[in-house]
Amino acid sequence: MRLLLVALLCLSGCSYKPPDASPKAEAETKKKSAPVVNIPEKFQVRFETSKGNFTIEAYRDWAPLGAERFHQLVNDKFYNDARFFRIVPHFIVQFGLAANPANAKKWDTQKLKDDDPIRTNAYGTVAFAQTGDVESRSTQIFINVRSNQTLDEQGFAPFGKVIEGIEVVEKLYSGYGEQPNQEKIRKLGNTYLNESFPKLDYIRKTVLK
Repeated sequence: MRLLLVALLCLSGCSYKPPDASPKAEAETKKKSAPVVNIPEKFQVRFETSKGNFTIEAYRDWAPLGAERFHQLVNDKFYNDARFFRIVPHFIVQFGLAANPANAKKWDTQKLKDDDPIRTNAYGTVAFAQTGDVESRSTQIFINVRSNQTLDEQGFAPFGKVIEGIEVVEKLYSGYGEQPNQEKIRKLGNTYLNESFPKLDYIRKTVLK
C-alpha cells in the first residue's frame, strides 16, 4: 500500500543530498531551505481558474518550509496559466508544473527539506507532492478531495487548506485521469498539454490576499 500511494504522488527526477556531501554543499542546501522571515504566519491565496475561484489558506505553524515555498511560488506567479494535469477522483487534484518550462528552471534544483507532518491529510487540505526520497519536494502541490490520513505516515505534510470554493476543485475536469506525461509537461509545458489534453482546466492567476 505504501509503495502504491507513493507511486501515485511521485515526482520523477527528484534528488537528495548524499550523506558524504561537502560542507559547502550542505551549507548551500540549508541556505535554499532556510525560513523566510517576512512571510506571514498565516496568509490566503485566491486561485482564479477556468472553472471558478477557490482560496487556500496557508499556515506556517503547520509546515513552515512548505508554507514559505508556497508563498514564494505564488509571489513569483509560478502557477499562473498552469494546468490541473492530474486528477484522481475521490483522491487528489494535483498541479504545479509550469506552463512555460523556462519559468521552472530556477526552482528545479531548489528541493525543500522535509517538514514533519503535524496535521492530517484531511479533506480539503493541501500538501506538496514528493517521492519516497528525502528532500524531494519542489513545486507540485495536491489538494486532498477525500480524507487521506494514510498519507500522514508517508511524510506528506499539509501546509494549508481550501477555505472557499472546494466545490470548484471538485468540478475540475478529470476525464484524462493520469494520462498527461509529467516529463513531457516539464519539457514542453502547455504546448504539449493544449495539443494532447485540451479540456484540462487551468489557473488563470493566483492572488495573495
